[in-house]
Amino acid sequence: MIIHKKEQAPEPVLDASRWQRVLEFSRTKETPFQLILGDVIEHKYEELQSLLPYADIYYAVKANPDRQVITILDKLGSHFDVASIYEMRRLLDMNIDPSRMAYGNTIKKLEHIVQFYEAGIRVFATDSEMDLRNIAKAAPGANILVRILTEGAQTADWPLSRKFGCNPDMAADLLILARDLGLIPYGISFHVGSQQRDVYAWNNALAKVSVIHNWLIEHEGIHIQCINMGGGFPASYREETHPTSMYAAEISRFLKEYFPDTALRIIIEPGRSLVGDSGVLVSEIVLISRKSKTALERWVYQDCGKFSGLMETLDESIHYPIRCERTGVSGKVILAGPTCDSMDTMYQHYRYELPLDLVSGDRLYWISTGAYTASYSAVEFNGFPPLPTYVI
Repeated sequence: MIIHKKEQAPEPVLDASRWQRVLEFSRTKETPFQLILGDVIEHKYEELQSLLPYADIYYAVKANPDRQVITILDKLGSHFDVASIYEMRRLLDMNIDPSRMAYGNTIKKLEHIVQFYEAGIRVFATDSEMDLRNIAKAAPGANILVRILTEGAQTADWPLSRKFGCNPDMAADLLILARDLGLIPYGISFHVGSQQRDVYAWNNALAKVSVIHNWLIEHEGIHIQCINMGGGFPASYREETHPTSMYAAEISRFLKEYFPDTALRIIIEPGRSLVGDSGVLVSEIVLISRKSKTALERWVYQDCGKFSGLMETLDESIHYPIRCERTGVSGKVILAGPTCDSMDTMYQHYRYELPLDLVSGDRLYWISTGAYTASYSAVEFNGFPPLPTYVI
């Protein structure tokens, strides 16, 4: 049975054949765990590559740093957006060439910049003067991407614009300073927000980049070489989104409009859109209760919660499709995790329904949970172990 509400978006990736594979594999494993379908990742990568053939794909490792996931993308030829020295070490340990990595985090220690540079990484993102001067000290001659603030918080299910980026005026100043410090003012980066449902968020961001690009040429003789458009392409959750092909077509149009006569390198950093739909988080129902004799909704407690893989249900931001193996009449439920923390409630206000004959021991299958789940889980909160991941 698929738990849904009216006008739910389709789930084209998890077709009948893949669903059967999920069920057969899951029966051999103890819950909770995350299951990754490797062929879905391959399909998503090849789709994005065919739709945006001019763009270099840098997989955002933070979305799912599982070694088998990285191996799949490595074999496909992906580059990698690395957020920490620990991700870098993992990739180096897997013999991935550092020339295929970029240090995309604007918040970093000086000693970590040193280690990135010594490893051979030459592309660094920044959004502040202090960080830029640290890069100049530790990574002479490095390629600098200055990240700008963008709009999009109202149309992205997981906004990223508040913490990262700088005002466009400051971005121009930082690129000038990069040149003066002996660094390469390589380009401008932005992120329109994760799970971005409005393609025109890219239009707004590229318009800002165009203004900076043209001003730098006219006033400073600086020709940036690269635009890093970050991530933002959506996965398949309950709210309907446009197909990736529409995003790609519109973004290509925006680029031609704002940069008609330039041969800029274009980088994209997909994470959620590459691996999100590949994942199924399998949990078991521990307890079902009602808070009063007249309560209409049931509380359904399962063995996986916010702190063990479902952190993106914080503020009920991401609404995952959920399946179970029972059929029949459904009723409203509140979904909660197993820990002794009242915050460990995934969905209380957003309406979900489950079959009325559901019992403890039944399993729930959380669809499109390949991104920001296992990598987002706490370590031994209330003693619960990290969420295991299997790739098939």
